[in-house]
Amino acid sequence: MKINGKPVEAHPTPGQCLRTFIRDQGEDSVKKGCDAGDCGACSVLIDGEPHHSCLIPAFRVSEAEITTVSGLGTPDNLHPLQQRFVDAAGFQCGFCTAGMVVTVSALDRAQRDDLRQSLKGNLCRCTGYRSICDAIDGVVGTEKVSTGDPGPTVGRSIPAPAAKRIVTGTEPYTMDLQPADLGHIAVVGSPHPHARILSIDTTAAEQMPGVRAVLTHRDDPGVPFSTARHENRLDDPDDTYVFDTTVRFVGQRVAAVVADSIAIARRAAELITAEYKILPANFDPALATEPGTPLIHGDKGPGVRIADPQSNLVAGFEGTTGDVDAGIEQARAAGGTVVTGRWQSARVQHAHLETHGAVGWRDDEGRLVIRSSTQVPFLIRDELCHIFGLRAADVRVHTARVGGGFGGKQELLTEDLVLLAMLKTGRNAVYEFTRSDQFTIAPCRHPMRIDVTAAAGSDGVLTALSVSVLSDAGAYGNHSTGVLFHSCGESIALYRCANKHVDARAVYTNNIPSGAFRGYGLGQVSFGVEGAIDELAARLGIDPFEMRRINTTVPGDPFVTWEVESDDLEYGSYGLDQCLDLAQGALQSGRTDSTRNGDALASQPDWRIGEGMATTMIATIPPRGHHADALMTLTAEGAYVAAVGTAEFGNGTTTVLTQIAASALGCAPSQIVIKQSDTDVVGHDTGAFGSAGTVVAGKALNSACTELRRLIIELAATQLGADPAECVLGPQGVQAGPAFIDLAGVAAAAGGALECSGTHDGSPRSVAYNVHAFRVAVNTGTGEVRILQSLQAADAGVVMNPQQCRGQIEGGAAQAIGTALYEEMILTDGHVITQELRSYHIPQLADVPRTDVYFADTYDSVGPLGAKSMSEAPYNPVAPALESAIRNAIGVRIHQLPMNPPRVWRAITT
Repeated sequence: MKINGKPVEAHPTPGQCLRTFIRDQGEDSVKKGCDAGDCGACSVLIDGEPHHSCLIPAFRVSEAEITTVSGLGTPDNLHPLQQRFVDAAGFQCGFCTAGMVVTVSALDRAQRDDLRQSLKGNLCRCTGYRSICDAIDGVVGTEKVSTGDPGPTVGRSIPAPAAKRIVTGTEPYTMDLQPADLGHIAVVGSPHPHARILSIDTTAAEQMPGVRAVLTHRDDPGVPFSTARHENRLDDPDDTYVFDTTVRFVGQRVAAVVADSIAIARRAAELITAEYKILPANFDPALATEPGTPLIHGDKGPGVRIADPQSNLVAGFEGTTGDVDAGIEQARAAGGTVVTGRWQSARVQHAHLETHGAVGWRDDEGRLVIRSSTQVPFLIRDELCHIFGLRAADVRVHTARVGGGFGGKQELLTEDLVLLAMLKTGRNAVYEFTRSDQFTIAPCRHPMRIDVTAAAGSDGVLTALSVSVLSDAGAYGNHSTGVLFHSCGESIALYRCANKHVDARAVYTNNIPSGAFRGYGLGQVSFGVEGAIDELAARLGIDPFEMRRINTTVPGDPFVTWEVESDDLEYGSYGLDQCLDLAQGALQSGRTDSTRNGDALASQPDWRIGEGMATTMIATIPPRGHHADALMTLTAEGAYVAAVGTAEFGNGTTTVLTQIAASALGCAPSQIVIKQSDTDVVGHDTGAFGSAGTVVAGKALNSACTELRRLIIELAATQLGADPAECVLGPQGVQAGPAFIDLAGVAAAAGGALECSGTHDGSPRSVAYNVHAFRVAVNTGTGEVRILQSLQAADAGVVMNPQQCRGQIEGGAAQAIGTALYEEMILTDGHVITQELRSYHIPQLADVPRTDVYFADTYDSVGPLGAKSMSEAPYNPVAPALESAIRNAIGVRIHQLPMNPPRVWRAITT
């Protein structure tokens, strides 16, 4: 065998697949996304033909020529296709990119003309595929900025700093570049949805050669915590232990084996036996608070911050402004109408292609070091210290590049077990989820039942809005309180209405736990609220765009949910009016476009054409504190180094932070080195969630850069004998008329490196808006929905990187289309049935339409350099907009997600 032209002398172990064999040879560009042939992240060329290496027994290709993406080109000598992916920004997190590039490199012209078929085996969860298609077609979407052209880079589509490494497979992710002497962890999960552990026999497992330790509840440190991570750890209930004596969902940890290899660990895990007392279980959130329903956490006291353990209530609230009943009567008296309905969202998996995982070792100073696939390294570090009684100075948590997150990696799911294994064995440890683990033990999106009553007069003015939410927290309360409050926030505050009522509850069941997911609850409740508003418009004969213009809040209006908000949320800018105009105009223009108007389908039997839209609002920063520290350094050698705590997982933060620094310091982006997502590099950072990377960490970094610029000019002016007002900071140094001093000279004048700090506490917060619109065709005989036109108008403030921001919107829309039409985790008595990607339909290239993106022209007074956040927001309006379009086509509203063909067909026929 040869790998990338180099002979391989090693021999695979019995049963070893090609993917792991290649990685054993030190070739980390081949990624694990599923190990089932479903995602394509592990694609390689075998004698020039693309294959999923996870499906190929290594011994069968012992004479073959294997080529990985790093064999196609290097960062200094890119293959032409790799260069195209750089030029088109054809990736976001980049975890799928190596396999994508390898597959495309082997396609002939005919196959490239039919990418829907040719790339069906390669999945991307981030991009929405448009930028990937552009890369294949040679479309250039980025621009190069050299040191000779150092103009402001904010507002320009510069490539990601890691682009060349990503397309060559040389950018490290969590499981790459692993230390030696790793103890591999395999977990024994509960076979029961609710049971008490009576005994565990680990004797046979402990005696197996190669086993280093077996961990059970006897090794638990005894400190309750929540896997959810927030700035204030008291925001979430302490209802979880590393190992508990009671298991509350199928798959919950019962024991873990630490061994010399994962194969040994798994074999040993099969030898562990446990005796259980089966407890009654409940899987229906509607029954959770009813008398007689089994209590999931009835043993918990008041100190764990559960609203009412004796009624399975994780969190709940109820409030009213005005008089909803009077508002309903007012609408009827004015010749208006009242809409009442129940909407239901599904249980959805994040399906980021890099699974959860963490690696642990001790550094030269004896500190415990964890490299984790996390969005929140500082919060992970702090909670590990809380659980195990450690000092923060003795623990370092950091990330490599993270292969997608979507909120799912705002949890502590692997790091505690790795640390416990290290403490127990005194040796290094690693724990990596399988794809099945992602479906069966990783938290999912909260399924919600949303009851909405909305009333409006004949003029369309809202007179009443009542929303009742029931959220299934699953077996543990992580994130359920925050998701519940957020779900009923901007989705309701978007509308001006004197009479509002909200009743919301999150309840425990014995289902898989729910957690943070893109939109953090807004997508679920907006599905119901927007559906009700759209139905009002339809019954009143009012255009849905006009219905929003009549009723959405504008600057000067208070933000009102179930109460009048009086916190730090404000109108830093306002672009909803522009978004409505842009989306409406684009949708109307599609009516005369034969490729998008559906006229050809409409002429056929059983096809109906419909249009629909939805509007959502989101706060640009999470509430209750989101903090970031930043450092900007001019080194003694005259180089710039920025240090931030936020993580990069496809959100584009690293690119934008580079642009902010380069613009402030008058240099090219290539002159900025970013150190990030490491508890060693700055004092604190709450983390990369709530789309806070740009608007919080970016603002902190901009402050640091502004101060460093001032000091550089001040020092240079002194050295040059010039007035600071005459000094111009450029890429190489400071010019004052004919006099010049380079950056190294400035540093020397300062006595060495020059460092400035910046900080931001996440307050005040602004609001951003998104309007999505669709034209669809619906087959009344089968229930099939075809998207003919998809577009989104976004109020992103100053768009820091247009190509990148466009990609965030397209990717959010594509993920939401999956939620709206395809994705649903199926559970039977707490057992997850959908355990592989092949049985869980995340959108392939063939499933995703091109979404046209339009930006409002606004400048936000709150965000850095006028910017707003725009990573979570694009997801939220998609499902209700699709529901609106389907209703417009067939005259029937689909109240349950996903709106798949069987559900649509049943709605039509009944």
